[in-house]
This record gives sequence, C-alpha cells and structure tokens, in this order.
Amino acid sequence: MGQKVNPKAFRLGVINTWDSKWYASKRDFSKLMLADIELRKAINEKLHNADVTQIEIERSAKKATVNIYAAKPGLIIGKQGMLIDDLKDFLKKKFNQNFEVNIREVTNPDLNALLIGKLIASQIERRLAYRRAVKMGIQKAIEAGAKGVKIRVAGRLNGVEISREELFKDGSVPLHTLRADIDYAKAEANTTYGVIGIQVWIYKGLIFKKKGAVELAQIAKKSKTLITD
Repeated sequence: MGQKVNPKAFRLGVINTWDSKWYASKRDFSKLMLADIELRKAINEKLHNADVTQIEIERSAKKATVNIYAAKPGLIIGKQGMLIDDLKDFLKKKFNQNFEVNIREVTNPDLNALLIGKLIASQIERRLAYRRAVKMGIQKAIEAGAKGVKIRVAGRLNGVEISREELFKDGSVPLHTLRADIDYAKAEANTTYGVIGIQVWIYKGLIFKKKGAVELAQIAKKSKTLITD
C-alpha cells in the first residue's frame, strides 16, 4: 500500500489536512471543485518562477481566501505590493470573483519535496548526470535535517535507447507509519530525448499530536459543559 498510495492523501485526517477547506451542497460541489483545479492551475502558470509549493483555498459564503506558500515570496509581492495587486486583478478577471491573497514563505526549501524534485529536473535538463543531480538533492535534504530521503527517476536516463528506472535512498522512509511526517512530490524533466519522471519522498520525523488538537479538545469540552448547563 505504501508504494501505491500518495503519502499525503494516506495521512489526511491523521496528521495532514486538506488544501481546500469549504462546504458545498451536492448541486454546487462539482462546480467548486473544478474552480479550485482551474485556480491552482492559473496561479502555478502565472507564478512559475516563484517556486510555489502549496496553494490553500478557503471559501465561505461571502469571500474566498487563497494562501500561497512559496520559496521566493518577493517575486509574488513585488515592490510595495504592486505585483500582488496585479495577481488579485488577474484572478478577479479570470474567475469573476474577489480573492483575498496571502503570501507565506517556505522557511526551509531544502526540506520540501517539490522544490527538491524541481531542482533535480532543472539540473537534468541542463545535461547534468542524473546520478549526481539526485545525490546532490539527497545531500541537501539530509543536511537540512531530513531523517530519510527516497528519490526515484524513470525514463530514458542519459539518453539510452530503452527507458528504465532507478531508486536512490538514504535513511529510513516509513511509508506505512501514519504519524510519520512524509513530504511527497512529482516533477518532470523535459529533455531532448523525452520526459524523465522524478518522485521524491522526504521523511521529517514523527508527529505524535496533530497541530491544534489540544485547542480543539478544550473547545469541545467547553461546548459540552454549555449544553449540559
């Protein structure tokens, strides 16, 4: 199971939460889901140079909030916030809706699976040997504090006739442990001899308590006492 299921989806509701947070009726659910997909696609295309790693969408009855996590937030905000105003105008014209946009910086990009995958892909596209690129990516993650890294590359590696895949690993990556904090991402290197796929798993450690679990328990306890009173 650990080899076939997305590690992030496997841990939803345990240590991970959903990137889209809203409630809709059966009539509106498919429309909003497709709108989220198009919104993420538009943001990723417009901000492809800013190393966007995650886009959270929160919808309420009156407003929609977009939280963008990026390794280069300066490229999104611009001088005195001019570029972020352009982004809001772009989203308003495209989706006919006002969005509240929040930009958040990725504090440790070397521990982000998507950024490591993109780094390896860019090096392979510049004709660097794939083994060296992968080992450099693993070394970066381990030095940043990762407890284990696994990277799989597949395709016509080094331009050979027959495609194959290779797996590189350092440390432990417990895919079946639900409380293990594992970041996972895919990337593609577009070379002259075809596309090379890259999968990255980064194990950051164990999470024993979900963030905010204590506060939620206290709120639930207070609500029960109010009901009984």
